[in-house]
Amino acid sequence: MIKIMKFGEVSPQDIFSRIIPQTQVEGIVAEIIETVKDKGDEALMMYEEKFDKCRLSSLEVSPEEFEEAFEAVEPEFLEILRKAAENIKKFHSKQVRNSFIINDSDGIVIGQKIMPVDKAGLYVPGGTAAYPSTVLMDAIPAKIAGVPEVVMVTPPGADGKINPVILAAAKIAGIDRIFKTGGAQAIAALAYGTESVPKVDKIVGPGNAFVSEAKKQVFGKVSIDMIAGPSEILVVADGTCEPAYVAADMLSQAEHDKMASAVLVTDSMKLALAVQAEIEKQLPQLVREEIARESIEVNGKIIVSENIKQAIEIANEIAPEHLELCVDNPFDYLDSIRHAGSIFMGKNCPEALGDYFAGPNHTLPTSGTARFSSPLSVDDFVKKSQYTYYTRDALAKVAKDVAFFAEKEGLTGHARSAVIRTEE
Repeated sequence: MIKIMKFGEVSPQDIFSRIIPQTQVEGIVAEIIETVKDKGDEALMMYEEKFDKCRLSSLEVSPEEFEEAFEAVEPEFLEILRKAAENIKKFHSKQVRNSFIINDSDGIVIGQKIMPVDKAGLYVPGGTAAYPSTVLMDAIPAKIAGVPEVVMVTPPGADGKINPVILAAAKIAGIDRIFKTGGAQAIAALAYGTESVPKVDKIVGPGNAFVSEAKKQVFGKVSIDMIAGPSEILVVADGTCEPAYVAADMLSQAEHDKMASAVLVTDSMKLALAVQAEIEKQLPQLVREEIARESIEVNGKIIVSENIKQAIEIANEIAPEHLELCVDNPFDYLDSIRHAGSIFMGKNCPEALGDYFAGPNHTLPTSGTARFSSPLSVDDFVKKSQYTYYTRDALAKVAKDVAFFAEKEGLTGHARSAVIRTEE
């Protein structure tokens, strides 16, 4: 059963702690990366046979496989995918940044240009799981950013095929190439390239502990989006909320993973007790009851605060991946939220809307990293270059200032390079 605790009556360690088992994967992942660097496609096929129990004759998904998958998915779901894709495009199109130029002084031009990365790699979990939502969320911002080539990797099933809904989502999102490989080996392939898989500049997408560790180890060779941890939700609710709705929203995250975290912060002990009972009532209704129950019992908690203002202070301290403001007039509190990945406003906005359909991205910072990082966006797929132009006369006006500054840092060569151009 989920724990109930009163804020101020238990230690901060109990309030804010979360149990995430530490897995020793560094050495295993390092070995996998070195093997892929050394043996390329051969290593990828070897690992697919070892981990996913399938023998592959080719790593890349063929056009015929694309078409076959598209025909295998029911038209109703294809239409839902298209609607979701349009919502995601509408939201992320507003994130596009423009280059700028400043030319308001004689002889001086400075500016910044925005350019997409040449190649982006998307990791999509596969095998027994199928997450077409991740395909849309990761690929569409890359396409809006103007990335010329978007490459996806995802593990196949034992039959050597990719789940049809994954391929259908990939086609709708406009992904250019897909490869049947997963795990740390897929990340290594994207970072270093193989005979089949092209080397990319940026890798995004969630995965298990091995995938996260691989992203960590290849960072610097390529860019990555984030090191994502287990999913989490924090619900701030007042006493007028429907307990069944709050419990359902908490369980929607608990079913993700045994290490997921579902937290309720409320100013009502009556609601706390009702949600506790409702969680026990709803748990047996879940297909993934065992996973959700362990998540709730290990990392779930209900925190009773003195008021909603204090509840929001607790939320800011936790900095959750998903934050639901299940209160009347939620926009009154929006400016008080400083740390959260994605915020769901009001009593009729379940987090699942964000996972699949509303438009804002569902690839979010976890484990408190919302204190300093952001959801996946168009910004993740672009880079900036700045430029400077001075005429000789413009340089002459500031050369002595530049030289003075350089000499203060003991860099006389810097100083000389500025003044030498102004000497007769």
